[in-house]
Amino acid sequence: MKTLVVNRVTDEELVFKIIETNSSQLFAELYDRFSNTVYNKCYGFSKSKEEAQDLTHDIFIKLFVKLRTFKGNSKFSTWLYSFTYNFCVNYVQRNSYKKKEKITVVTDQIKDETIFDEDVDDALFQLKSDKLVKVLTLIEPAEKMILLMKYQDDMTIKEIMNALQIGESAVKMRLKRAKNKVVKMYYALS
Repeated sequence: MKTLVVNRVTDEELVFKIIETNSSQLFAELYDRFSNTVYNKCYGFSKSKEEAQDLTHDIFIKLFVKLRTFKGNSKFSTWLYSFTYNFCVNYVQRNSYKKKEKITVVTDQIKDETIFDEDVDDALFQLKSDKLVKVLTLIEPAEKMILLMKYQDDMTIKEIMNALQIGESAVKMRLKRAKNKVVKMYYALS
């Protein structure tokens, strides 16, 4: 397959061709198409650019091995986002002992007050970015993941459903809980 032709092939066609031929040249094309996106996702879970680069590298190594599990039931980009998020969440959880100590200290300070749904989105968008970054390091990786999917990646509820393979009500409930937790923790740090 010539490079000119590869550029006209859809992501899904490219993936199936890689699976069929096990071609590292075709995989390089896939890497070129998605490495920046994967890096940006990893950067949201990492502490530095170098760590994000390492995570990106690790994801593509694992992806080459796991590519055969892509069945084409969704767009490849959606499948890859899910793959990336899961990898990053697992990475963060493996290193979570210190993080859990911090969460315990912060959550002990949180009052059990309820924030009304309509106020949560407004409150979330008014948070100062430096404190928000700190809070995002303290919440569970799965909560951070769903918030990043919604607000950083501008994914719709349906896209999140497909990426996480859960129902609409589960997506909405997880988003609601994560938003409430972020707002409460933010104000607890004040």
